[in-house]
Amino acid sequence: MELSYKARRRWSLVILLIGLPVYIVVAVTIVSNLDRPPVWLEFLVYVFLGFLWIAPFKFVFKGVGQSDPDAPEDD
Repeated sequence: MELSYKARRRWSLVILLIGLPVYIVVAVTIVSNLDRPPVWLEFLVYVFLGFLWIAPFKFVFKGVGQSDPDAPEDD
């Protein structure tokens, strides 16, 4: 089932405004439970977790920044 353009825009807002802050708290909690690793390892964990949240939502964000393809053309 493919989402419409408007539905993808709405879901992307929900993900960015609610889901991302929750994910940031989870990521910081995970890193804080590692008992202060070296800076380079901490950086790698944050980079990995930063890319990890994108994977399941890639289809939602794809094309959201472009104009609506289903909108009627204005002359």
